Parts: sequence; C-alpha cells; structure tokens
Amino acid sequence: MIELSEQEQWAVDADPAPRLIDPRNHKAYVLIGAEVFERFRGLVSGDEADMRQVATLVEQAMRDDDEGDPTLAFYQQQYGKKP
Repeated sequence: MIELSEQEQWAVDADPAPRLIDPRNHKAYVLIGAEVFERFRGLVSGDEADMRQVATLVEQAMRDDDEGDPTLAFYQQQYGKKP
C-alpha cells in the first residue's frame, strides 16, 4: 500500500475524487475511496450484473459523492445548462 504525500492529502481534501497525472506519459488517473472502488469492482466482476443495475449503482455513487462536494453548487451555476 502507498501512503499519500502531504500534497496528495490536500488534493483529496479539496476534491473527493482528484485526478492524478503520471508525468512520464501524461496518463490521468482518478483517486477514489476504497469503498467506492470495491463496489464498482464487485459490479464488473459479476456475470449477473446487467447495465441497468450498473447504471443505478453508478448514479447512486455519484449522488453520494456530490452530496459531500462543497464546490458542486459553484460548478452547477458556472457550467450548468442555460435556459
């Protein structure tokens, strides 16, 4: 297991799912909590999961993540659909 650096800890505090960039190849990664990862891993490894189940669980995970995001209102106002 790798421990987060102080800079990475600040990134996690600022954004619940920060993007990390590999400077060698500029490939982007998203850091998510282990509990979220385990939920998704269980979905994609099971043969019985259908796309509706996956969509419902993804929607719920996104809703749970949005609930704790202090910057969500700003982004919705700034970039949301205009009437």
